[in-house]
Amino acid sequence: MATPSMEDYLERIYKLIREKGYARVSDIAEGLEVHPSSVTKMIQKLDKDNYLIYEKYRGLILTPKGNKMGEKLLARHKLLEDFLSIIGVNHENIYTDVEGIEHHLSWDSIMCIEALVKYFKGQEEKLDELKQIRSQLEMEE
Repeated sequence: MATPSMEDYLERIYKLIREKGYARVSDIAEGLEVHPSSVTKMIQKLDKDNYLIYEKYRGLILTPKGNKMGEKLLARHKLLEDFLSIIGVNHENIYTDVEGIEHHLSWDSIMCIEALVKYFKGQEEKLDELKQIRSQLEMEE
């Protein structure tokens, strides 16, 4: 079972490989705002747990297990961004909020949020109702 920290690394590595075709230690460190030595330690752990294959000085590749997990984690992140956007969270807060909650929700909760997002995406009148309720709450404060 991947820890929240492992998930952050896998998500970042998966995203880098999708965007650039490769993931370097320096890119991972920069994206996660950690030291390269921390990245190297985590890469070795992810290699040991069969999420990726790492060869010193040659780079890394995701295993099918790592690729599947990276895809799942990136989809979870996007879903939570969509959810927060739909319910009216200010755009400048969404990324930070997702980072704060994504590891604390069960996959059951994620599936329920996914159903809710799908529901609201097809129900413009319900979205308008939700916006009105939020506006009323803001005026009450």
